[in-house]
Amino acid sequence: MTHKPSLELWPIGNCQVSGLIDRRGAIVWGCVPRVDGDPAFCALVNGDSQDVGVWRFEIEGQVSATQSYIRNTPILVTRLESEDGSAVEVLDFCPRFERSGRMYRPVAYARIVRPVAGTPRVKVVLRPMKDHGAALAETTSGTNHIRYLTSGQALRLSTDAPVGYVLEQRAFRIEEDTHFFLGPDEPFNGNLREQVRSMEQQTRKYWQLWSRGLATPYEWQEDVIRCAITLKLCQHEETGAIVASLTTSIPEAPGSERNWDYRYCWIRDSYYTVQALNRLGALDVLEKYLGYLRNIVDSAKGGHIQPLYSVMGEGELNETTAGWLAGYRGMGPVRIGNAAYKQVQYDCYGQIVLPTVQGFIDKRLLRIADERDFEALEEVGEKAWQMHDQPDAGLWEFRTRQEVHTYSAVMSWAACDRLATSAEHLGKPDRAEHWRTRADAIRTTIEAKAWKEETGHYGASFESNYLDASLLQLLELRYCAPDDPRFVATFEKVEQELRRGEHMLRYAAEDDFGAPETAFNICTFWLIEALAMTDRKDEARELFTTMLNHRTASGLLSEDMDFETGELWGNFPQTYSLVGVINCAALLSRPWNALR
Repeated sequence: MTHKPSLELWPIGNCQVSGLIDRRGAIVWGCVPRVDGDPAFCALVNGDSQDVGVWRFEIEGQVSATQSYIRNTPILVTRLESEDGSAVEVLDFCPRFERSGRMYRPVAYARIVRPVAGTPRVKVVLRPMKDHGAALAETTSGTNHIRYLTSGQALRLSTDAPVGYVLEQRAFRIEEDTHFFLGPDEPFNGNLREQVRSMEQQTRKYWQLWSRGLATPYEWQEDVIRCAITLKLCQHEETGAIVASLTTSIPEAPGSERNWDYRYCWIRDSYYTVQALNRLGALDVLEKYLGYLRNIVDSAKGGHIQPLYSVMGEGELNETTAGWLAGYRGMGPVRIGNAAYKQVQYDCYGQIVLPTVQGFIDKRLLRIADERDFEALEEVGEKAWQMHDQPDAGLWEFRTRQEVHTYSAVMSWAACDRLATSAEHLGKPDRAEHWRTRADAIRTTIEAKAWKEETGHYGASFESNYLDASLLQLLELRYCAPDDPRFVATFEKVEQELRRGEHMLRYAAEDDFGAPETAFNICTFWLIEALAMTDRKDEARELFTTMLNHRTASGLLSEDMDFETGELWGNFPQTYSLVGVINCAALLSRPWNALR
């Protein structure tokens, strides 16, 4: 029976590597040695070719598969059942725990296969690829291991299963727990069985303690915790970078060729991610990310900040295609790199300033920002001031046109406004006055040029009357109050033009690829936030509940959704969408004192 790839996927990871596991319990996506590396597991984007770039366990006579995470962890349990009643459980995780004073997060995937009923016979299909899916990785083997010569670095499978059965993909009986550790190309130290079990227990403890520290809302706790864990998996801990998604080239809509590589750190997406996690008190992600930002600012030439960088801070992300991969459901191209790094998107200056301001004020942080940090941040603010009324590609990254986008201008205003706040906190009244004056000047420009008197609403750009969903962010950025007549009028127009039932479009106008065919999930969450803040809370709750019902079985969302069928499209899991769940839950939940 042919397996059709879908976004019913379960992420595992350790903030160094990650994997996506499908409904069969197969790892169908995973890059080494990090999230933007070579996809050793790439079956997700290889059409009908599902027997390469994959790691799965096939139980003979399989009739069902059920999956669930161990509570408050990204450790997955998949139960495979056979027609004769035999069954195994596959426990999947990437090790993560403190060891020798450091976080142990190897480039490794650990899997334990446990017999739980009858006499199950299982075949192991482990066929990683190299060079972005161009060829199968060659193998060498020893008594208890197999080496896979993947690109850049080899991977070694250490196992107590018969190596010959694995190499020949021959079914064998599972009579006791069987352990698989695919990791660094070095001999496995210690007893494999004991070590892998210990790794699982320590990894479980790490995540459950991390989750315990989250300040979750009273309602939708499990939903919020799952999104928070997954957002943390999107951080490359070594540098602090946060990627927009774990995948590349899942189309925004069927056959649209809107296939982009999202395994990079967008300044914008990361701002929203740390903002959401801050609401939960997950300051470890913020602290790491602020370190990443400081390095980006230090390296900026002439103060110019790109929209995105690699997780290592590399600015050149040349966009190519892996023509030998068929694409998700055969819908190529599969892109590597993202040409958006060449664009100018001036909202990024605000998105550097806004999360950094917390570093001056939050006393919980291990490192409190100081005057030198403020001086560096003023350079970013200077660029925001210089560019606030200049054309850019905008937050939707138009590839063939530029305008002065209202969202970018408002982010520049926010940069100056928050710098004034920081200066006041640091006891610098002259600098506070300086930045407050600039913020006021930008506001004057926005009111004169973004407000469209003839149609009675803010426009998405200074030059045009068209609308986009980012105008709803005027509330979140505190540019407008919920009862501001100009915002109320704009909200009414945005909802009228861009709402499609229970979904929101980014914009309705044609772009470089034609008219949008799917809704953008974060925009629907922005709609929910706006509804809640404008005294339509019952409607907001109803719409939020509807959006939660669209999630995968793993409790997650991708970037886009067909607004007629509800099918998920776009890269997965999408940080934007998970941020929406967290923010709306916090806004709509009953308070904890409702319990007391």
